[in-house]
Amino acid sequence: MPLMRLMDAETAHKLTMKALKAGLVGAETRPDDPILATRMFGRTLANPIGLAAGFDKNAEAVNEVARLGFGFVEAGTVTPRPQAGNPRPRLFRLTPDRAVINRMGFNNDGLEVYLENLRRVDKNRVVFGANVGINKEGAEPERDYPALVEAVGPYADYITINISSPNTPGLRDLQGEERLAAILAGIKSPKPVFVKIAPDLADDGLEAVISVCVQHGVTGLIVSNTTIARPLTLKSPLKRETGGLSGAPLFAPSTAMLAKAYRLSARKLVLIGAGGVFGAEDAFAKILAGASAVQLYTGFAYQGPAMLRPLKIGLAKLLRERGFGAVAQAVGAGL
Repeated sequence: MPLMRLMDAETAHKLTMKALKAGLVGAETRPDDPILATRMFGRTLANPIGLAAGFDKNAEAVNEVARLGFGFVEAGTVTPRPQAGNPRPRLFRLTPDRAVINRMGFNNDGLEVYLENLRRVDKNRVVFGANVGINKEGAEPERDYPALVEAVGPYADYITINISSPNTPGLRDLQGEERLAAILAGIKSPKPVFVKIAPDLADDGLEAVISVCVQHGVTGLIVSNTTIARPLTLKSPLKRETGGLSGAPLFAPSTAMLAKAYRLSARKLVLIGAGGVFGAEDAFAKILAGASAVQLYTGFAYQGPAMLRPLKIGLAKLLRERGFGAVAQAVGAGL
């Protein structure tokens, strides 16, 4: 990890992916504490800690990532056609803030390559989520999202509709009531479908998203994607870069939105908490705010696979200290 931090962030990430694919990162062989087991996506997860989309955009190393100790893995965002994304540099470490700004722009190798990689996923051992999005040019969301969901469905335990990245022009407009309803109306999937939302939604916007999702039979929400806000507490000079901010500064606003979503949805939607999880206390706070599971990205990028075991041990300890016998018992208990 110290060596990786000497490189620019995107180069370090590419090397990490190569090391994972080559089997150089190792695997977690010790079983998880039984108190961490939970039921999600029609599967039993050994633990509620998942890897968020964005880390493995093309689903190249799903099996290898799962062996690090995650309870589930989400890969993407995949678009119908390959695209290069935005010009480099486009990924920035804000080290003093334990944060990252990215303006990647859905760079990926396209659906055909993604599906080929999914054929190698060990479905017996890996609980897998496919994250889908639209191309920057030539997109028709009402056509593209349903087609993507249909294509990845046979390989995924759940599917995430990404309508909240700030790096594809106009994408966040799809969170509007009419556009979202039109997209969801075209999706017919036997697999659980989640919608990933932005932390920058106003309260009335969040309420509208929840109403539309419930109406169209969506399973749940992922709360949240990156933010375009720049808290005044940021120290790094890189804070001026455009793009989505993730990491520690996102923890408070994303967790507050999670709690609002839990109250507004009245348990009609399953929630996954993402944003600023660096340790057990962060994960536990997300669960108490209404998350049935949590996802890592920036915390994992900073700390590496070594963070997983102490996070899980700490989460099990916190559950017992509060008198919970299972993760599901703690969901929303802090509200």
